[in-house]
Amino acid sequence: MAFQTISGKIGAGGKRVLDFLVARLSGLNVNPNVLTYIGLCINIFATVLFARGLFFWAGAVMLFGGMFDMLDGAVARISRRVTRFGGFLDSVIDRYSDMLMLFGLLIWYAKVDRLFYVGLTGMAIIGSVMISYTRARAESLIPRCKVGFLERAERVVLLIIAALTDRMAVALWIMAIFTNWTAIQRTWYTSRELSKLERQEREAEVSAVDTTGGEVDASLPT
Repeated sequence: MAFQTISGKIGAGGKRVLDFLVARLSGLNVNPNVLTYIGLCINIFATVLFARGLFFWAGAVMLFGGMFDMLDGAVARISRRVTRFGGFLDSVIDRYSDMLMLFGLLIWYAKVDRLFYVGLTGMAIIGSVMISYTRARAESLIPRCKVGFLERAERVVLLIIAALTDRMAVALWIMAIFTNWTAIQRTWYTSRELSKLERQEREAEVSAVDTTGGEVDASLPT
């Protein structure tokens, strides 16, 4: 109960800070896309720190950069500047941020000659890309495809915790395995949903033919 109270106070305090920043930034008429680019610059700095093996400081910088991930969308909504391109840009920048930080880790492990972890980081990069790609491609064919877990928010939190606690090897194992597993899950789910959709379409075609045939028969002279 005490922990829940403390957690609730921290959450409420964080929301007040976020609301204050959103109000000030929207009052200053700051373009939400500018905040998105600032977040990218901060994450590039975190990438450099990862590449130099300064994991703790990289995690701290990621925490700071995460604030801009929340600010850009909130400012856009408050200032009524939500656009389709803004959402697209935010998604693209998020993907770049993810790949860059993992790329920083890959550089570090290459520098210290840890070839196994270079490969593990590479698998985490592949899985992170495929999670996004499989969902985007699937949702061009079916309404929704959000099965699985370890999406971007979970990956970012995992990377921050690993950096701050010096447990990066564990985080990379989790990311390398479960990002690719999620991509496989989404592939299977899409296959199943498309099979259902195609079956429904065939049944609808058969029904339409039967109906048309019935109408033609009815029109024939007796």
